This record gives sequence, C-alpha cells and structure tokens, in this order.
Amino acid sequence: MSRDHTKEATAAPGPAHDADAPFLELLARGAAAEAYDRPVLLARAEGADGGRIAALEHAKVLALRVRSEIEGRRRREAELSALFETAHDLAGPRDVDAVLQAIVQRARSLLGTDIAYLSLHDPARGDTYMRVTEGSVAARFQQLRLGMGEGLGGLVAQTARPYVTDDYFRDERFRHTTTIDAGVRDEGLVAILGVPLTLGPQVIGVLFAADRRARVFEREQIALLASFAALAAAAIDTANLLTETRSALAGLERANEIIQDRSAVIERASDVHDRLAELVLRGGGVHDVAAAVSEVLDGTVRFEESAPADALETSRADGHAVRHRDDWIAAVAAGGELLGALVLRGQPGLDPVDQRTLERAAMVTSLLLLARRSAAEAEQRVRGELLDDLLEARDRDPRLLRERAARLDADLDATHVVLAARLDAPAPDADQEAAARRRLWAAASHLAATRHGLAASRDGGTVLLLPLGRGDTATGLARRTALHLGTAVHEAVTVGASAPVRGLAADPDTVVAAYAEGRRCLDALRLLGRSGDGAAAEDFGFLGLLLAGERDVAGFVERTVGGVVAYDERRGTDLLRTLDAYFAAGMSPARTKDELHVHVNTVAQRLERIGRLLGEDWQSPARALEIQLALKLHRLTAAPSAVAMPVPSAPSS
Repeated sequence: MSRDHTKEATAAPGPAHDADAPFLELLARGAAAEAYDRPVLLARAEGADGGRIAALEHAKVLALRVRSEIEGRRRREAELSALFETAHDLAGPRDVDAVLQAIVQRARSLLGTDIAYLSLHDPARGDTYMRVTEGSVAARFQQLRLGMGEGLGGLVAQTARPYVTDDYFRDERFRHTTTIDAGVRDEGLVAILGVPLTLGPQVIGVLFAADRRARVFEREQIALLASFAALAAAAIDTANLLTETRSALAGLERANEIIQDRSAVIERASDVHDRLAELVLRGGGVHDVAAAVSEVLDGTVRFEESAPADALETSRADGHAVRHRDDWIAAVAAGGELLGALVLRGQPGLDPVDQRTLERAAMVTSLLLLARRSAAEAEQRVRGELLDDLLEARDRDPRLLRERAARLDADLDATHVVLAARLDAPAPDADQEAAARRRLWAAASHLAATRHGLAASRDGGTVLLLPLGRGDTATGLARRTALHLGTAVHEAVTVGASAPVRGLAADPDTVVAAYAEGRRCLDALRLLGRSGDGAAAEDFGFLGLLLAGERDVAGFVERTVGGVVAYDERRGTDLLRTLDAYFAAGMSPARTKDELHVHVNTVAQRLERIGRLLGEDWQSPARALEIQLALKLHRLTAAPSAVAMPVPSAPSS
C-alpha cells in the first residue's frame, strides 16, 4: 500500500472501526453484559443503515467474547491466588483446624455459594462427621454423621468421585435417610456439590459447596472445589505427619529420659554394690547394710526378725521383694530357713532396679548372718569345750585354764554361779525334742557369750557358768536366766542355780560340785511344780540345807530368824525364847504365858512384834516348820554359856 493510501486509512477510518469504538469503551470501564446492547439499539433508533448495524452487531459479539475471556482470566487469577494462599497456609506452622476453616471459607467465596462444609472419615465408627462448616445456620445440620452410601456425601465417600445435584430432594441417585434429609431441610439446601478428599487410594473426607436455590455447577467450579479438596487432604496429611513427628519426638524425649534415669539407677546400683562389698570386707554388720541401702533408696530400711507372714513367705518363695501396703519386704533366707527380713518403710512405688537393690541387700544380709552364725557356733563349741573340761576336771593347770578363758573374754577368778537349765514341755517325738534342745543350747550359748560366761549341752539340758554381778544374787540370776531362755525358745525353761563359787581355775572340782547343786535345785523346782521358774538352794528354806553342796547352817538361821536374834541383841528382849516357848506350847498363848510366867497380854505383845519382824505368814505350816528348825539349829550352834543362861522374868516387848 502507498503512503497516500495509509494516510487516508488513518485519517478516515471505515465503518468497522466506528462500530468498535463504543464497545472498547465498555470493555475499558468493565460494564455489565447488558450495556453492550445499547450501541446497537441507538444505531437502530437513529435510522442507521444495515451495514452500520451489522458492523455493530459483529463488534458486540467480539466485545462480549473479549469480556468473557477477561472475566475468566480474572476468575482464574482469583482462584489461583486463593489456592496459592491456601498452599502458603499449609507451608506455615498453623493449626490444621485453622487451615481447614480457611479452605472452606475460600471455597464458599470463590464458588459464590450460600454454604460450604467439610466432613471427615471416622475409622472407629465407619462413617463421616462434620468437621468444618461455613455459612451454616442449623445446629442439627452441623452435627450430621453420614454412613457409607448415605446421602450425597456418603456416595462421594463410597465411590471416591465428585457428585453434584441441582435439586437434592428430587435426586434418586443416592440413598436418602430421615436423619440426613432432616438436617438438609433445616439448612434449606437445594443444590449440592461434593468432592472427595483423598490420600492415595483412601478417601478421608468430603468437601461440599451448596446453595439454598437450584443451581448448575460448572465444570470449572467442580475442578476448583476438587483443588481445594486436594489442599485440605494435604493439610490433614501434613497435620497427621506433624502429629506423628511430635509424638515420635516426645517418645524419643521420654526414651532419653528413661535412658538417663536408667543410667542414674545403674550408677546408684553400682554404688550400692561397691558399698556393700566394702561393708562385707571391713566386717560390717546387718544394721550397717540396712543403713547403706537406706541412703541409696532414699528411705528407711531396717532388718527385722519378724514381718507379716504372708508377704514374708511370698518373698522367700519367689526370691523377690514384695509390696505390703506402703512397705516393701525382702526375705532374708538361707536355704529353707528364714532368718528375718529387710523392710523398706513408706515407699509404695519402687523402681525395678531399686527393688533389685533391696533384694541384693537381703542376700548380702543373709550371708552376713550365716557368717556370724558360723563364727558364733565355733565360739560356742570352744566355750562348751572349756566348760566340759571344768565339769570333768580334765585340765588342772590353772594357767592354761585362765588363758583359754581369756581368749573367750571370760574370767575364771571372778565369782560365778553354775546354772542347770532344762525344757519342761514334753516333745511329741525324738526329732522335735532334739530340735528343742538345740534351740535351748543356742540361746544359752548366746547368753553366755554376751555375759562373758560359758555354756555347754549336758544331761539332756544346758549348763551355764555366768559371772555374778555386784549386789546380785544366785536366785535373781537364776530367775532372769529362766525368763530370758524361755522367751528365746518360746517354751518354759526351768533353771536351778548353785551358790556363788570362786577360784574355778585353781580348783576345777568346785564347778563339778556347783553343777550338782544346781541340778538338785532344778529337780526340786520341777517336783514342787515350779516349772519355768529359777531358784537357788537358799530359796527352799530348810530343804535348801539338803540341796546345797555345803550345809550353810548359819546362813539358813540368819535368813529364817536372823531378824528376831538381832532385835534381842539390840534391845535386850527375849523374843527368841518367847518364840521357842510358843511353838513348844503348841502355838497357844495361854500355855505360853504359863511357860514364861508372864501375863497373856505380854505374850500377845511379843508375838505381834515377832510377826512384824518375820512377816505376816510366819505362823503358816511351812514357815512355822522352818522357824522351829532354825530355832533348834540356833541353840545347837550357840555357845554353851548362852544355852545355860537363866530365863529373864517377863521383860517387856
């Protein structure tokens, strides 16, 4: 084309260009679709020719097409922007509920629906439930649950395909239920679009968009909602992964804490092992073990010889510590024998390693007890051998006897009492009797060791040689020994004691005689029915003269009427002769006054004084017999001048 023709085309546009102008202006200001009819209508009203009107019609069609393309692009930009924002939400550390709420809100906004909602699958119940709603006004609708194949959503979940209906209640492609239909009716929904939320081949929920009027959802809208559903599924998957990750991290933290705790416990157990080993090596005792374990277990551990029977037996049978109320009990046993228990007080919750620590301490305690028992038994045998030698007078070298006794922490030059002890209850058979005798011997040996004495098994019972403390008596020592041994063996033990003896190393025969005296006292106690008691010869009155190894006449007289003799000597009275005359007169005050040539009131006064000196029971048959014997022995041992003295005439009492 020549330059002239170009200028002409530019200066004088043709009819087609004139037809485009009004539509370009409409496109520029984004006018509504109805506004594009006005240029054609104006041209017809002005009487424009047919070519002009045809050009305008053609330009309108092109403008509307351009307008539609522009609106489509704007809509796609908005959709892409919404999808981008949703994806951005997924990339941030937002709560999954907030992300799902944003997805539902944007889907409702972009699709221009009255309501949008999302339901999720419940594996436990096998149905879906409402998770998020936007624009809903009916409470029953918000609480709906849809089973597989029930309602439009159930069909989507079952088939994993999008479904749309422009009139819910007239659509027969899915199964209606009373509950679902009631919820949809409450919400007033008519047109519903549902797309599945899928993770791989699994449907985990459904995303819905719905209107309260009839509506046809376009393919682009279905695709858009499907894109939001994919993002929702990704959000849920991300949340699940995050939850699993957090759970795994929490599990790792707990595992790390457990490892640290176990490491601390192992270190503590190692510390206990070292401390127990040190205790054993330096000769520590049972209570030292309990104290060491108390520090490690942060509680109070004690060794006790008795504990609740059920818990103790269970611990012994299982070999483990057992819980009893708020305490833990670990049996201390050797073979089938129970030696006691370690008891941890006030620790109802106990770590397994700490429990093992308590059990190990119980094992160490049993070993210590066995070692101590073995040492004690060896010492008991040595003590028994020395006492056997003294009783049989085989070793008469005083120096050797003293050396052997000194090694056992005994002093043969001190004053001692020989005690014969025996069980009184008959045993049902020979084995039980032998076991009872062993228990008695063990208890007696322990007592002898703690009292710096000796003990041996002899004549079906036990004999002890115990030192006599200052101010103590043979009777008191015998009674305490009977009580101690009876408590130890849980049976009645009768003990007969000799008179105090001295110089055992120089004259071992003294021990033989003292043991014979102790046995006579033991037999007397049993004959008198005083089983479980302890006594010496001095406790039997005139019978003691027969039981004692040496006839202590002066001692008997002193114990029986010594108070009356001393009173006469101090006051110059004649109570002793009055007492002798009273018995000679058959204990008759009237005949006594005639014998003494005094008034009967004087006799009564003297007898009252005698009763205060001898005790209220002095006229009982047994006491009266002892007093009469003592009076006779007193006369026999008195000086001849005293026997021949004239009787004073009625001195006052």
